[in-house]
Amino acid sequence: MKIKITGKELKITEAINDYVEKKLDRIDKYFDEAEADVTLRTEKNAQIAEICVIANGEKFRAVTEDKDLYASIDKDIDILEGQIRKAKTKKEKMMREGTIRNMEVEKDHVAEISNEIVKTSYYEIKPISPEDAVLKLQEMPTHNFITFINIETGKVNVIHKLKDGRNYGLIEPEA
Repeated sequence: MKIKITGKELKITEAINDYVEKKLDRIDKYFDEAEADVTLRTEKNAQIAEICVIANGEKFRAVTEDKDLYASIDKDIDILEGQIRKAKTKKEKMMREGTIRNMEVEKDHVAEISNEIVKTSYYEIKPISPEDAVLKLQEMPTHNFITFINIETGKVNVIHKLKDGRNYGLIEPEA
């Protein structure tokens, strides 16, 4: 498994590096080839671990926080292992039911979709807080995201609805 470990506001020591590699062995056993992108960071009193694994054309992602960095890494590994087992079980079930062949045909069909931009929308973008952006997005039930200038940073941000339908995510550019 290819592993990339990045630290933000945190120095990646050899002990942390070894711990992450050892824990990712639990994930590596499921795949012939896989890549893992690990981002570890400190925010206030929380240690945040974000692990993204890409294998066999699938992406698995976990983000957790804890007071202890190692506990946060452990939680991520548990989440990822659950996601991978669930995906594997689903794929096996589909193969038993014969639906996997239909999915492959659909993938071929999707490959024929054009990359051409067919619609462009223009709107005025105003500086607002992320909280106000969430309120604005709630007023637009047919939209899944809103782009705005973050009044605190002056940068373009995106607020988007998460899959659970109740929560929201904030996308902020780096650099």
